[in-house]
Amino acid sequence: MSRPGSLAVAPPAVVLTADDLRAVGKSAVDPVASGPACACSALNCAGWDSLPAPLAAPDYVCLGTLHKAGDEEPTLTEWHPQGTSYWSAQAPLAVDWFPYNRCSVWQCKACRRGFVQYTEFGGYYVDHRVREICPERVV
Repeated sequence: MSRPGSLAVAPPAVVLTADDLRAVGKSAVDPVASGPACACSALNCAGWDSLPAPLAAPDYVCLGTLHKAGDEEPTLTEWHPQGTSYWSAQAPLAVDWFPYNRCSVWQCKACRRGFVQYTEFGGYYVDHRVREICPERVV
C-alpha cells in the first residue's frame, strides 16, 4: 500500500542532520559560473517546485536522507512558525517535520548546489518535488 510520501525504494543509508544540510547549502558555487555542463542552472526552486522526473545520476549525486532510521511513520505535520505555507520560498527547511522528514538530499556534481527531494505518491499521479537548500532556512 502506498502512503503519502512513502518511499518506493529503500532510503539511502546515510541519515543527514540539520547541520549537514546547512553545510551542503554553503558548499554551492554559482551554477552559471560552472559552465554549460551544469544540469541545475535552469532550476529555480527556492520553494518547492515540481519536476517531470526526479533528480538522478549522472548529473546529481545522492548524499543521503533526512528520514531517520527506525522511524516507520514520520509525522505528516508541517512546521510554519512564521505563518508560511508548504510552497513558500520563506518556509523553513524543518528536518524533523513534513515533508523534509521524508526527503532525500541531492547535490549537483558541477556546481555543488544542494536540493531536498520529495516524491508525492497520489492516487493517480507521482509528483517529484525539489527545493534548493538555503542554509539560513534550515532548522
